[in-house]
Amino acid sequence: MKKNLFILVCALALMSSCATEFNRVYKSGDYDYKYEFAKQCFAEGKFTQAISLLQELVTIQKGTDNAQECLYMLAMAEYCDRDYESASATFRKYYSSYPKGLYAEQASFYIGQSLYESTPEPRLDQSPTVGAINAYQQFLDFYPDSKLRSTAQHRLFELQDKLVMKEYLSAKLYYNLGGYFLNCLGGGSNYEACIVTSQNALNAYPYSNMRESFAALIMKSKFKLAEQSVEEKRLDRYRDAEDECYGFLNEYPDSKERETAEKYIAKCKAFTKN
Repeated sequence: MKKNLFILVCALALMSSCATEFNRVYKSGDYDYKYEFAKQCFAEGKFTQAISLLQELVTIQKGTDNAQECLYMLAMAEYCDRDYESASATFRKYYSSYPKGLYAEQASFYIGQSLYESTPEPRLDQSPTVGAINAYQQFLDFYPDSKLRSTAQHRLFELQDKLVMKEYLSAKLYYNLGGYFLNCLGGGSNYEACIVTSQNALNAYPYSNMRESFAALIMKSKFKLAEQSVEEKRLDRYRDAEDECYGFLNEYPDSKERETAEKYIAKCKAFTKN
């Protein structure tokens, strides 16, 4: 018990000593020493302390030999401290200030990487995802032979998949709402919205691995739309649904939705033959 208490007292004393040293450096007017201490904090993983010092030093070091390193280190400290929004902005500032600088390639990559780390789940607004895609694409355009190329490409595809999933969840929501007409006060129906959303996604992402899922939603929505149609539109919509089912089977003959497609075809034929 006494040993544990001694260790705790020593740890608290060390922490107090470190805090005292940081406060002394922070208030110091010796900017060279302050910069070296900031570098030491960064190397030791004390990113919050490094950021506090570097934010002041970035302005002071401007125009000196340390200017590039100082700004880039601030961006990396913010990134390592998981302040991705600030990191992205600082990396972008570095890249715009030093497009041919020592760390330009890394800064360009980490603009996208910072945005990537802050992208939300697919159900939420995907503006950061679009921003990250654009940043990665710009990096690949400017540094096609970079060692970071494969990582950027992998992240780019991953983010595109997130946008596809966002569209799929939207389309699926329209389908699940089905005949809930209060959602369609402006005209049309949820099934029509599902069809349009799915078709737009297929056009926008032609190489997505979710093409079958979108195609299944289109097929199901067209059949449901036919069932709900007024008399003058029903025949044409059943024919359209039947064609969609055949098209689905031709493209995805081994689909788990094959039985559904065949059932729909039989129901469509029962109506169109009368």
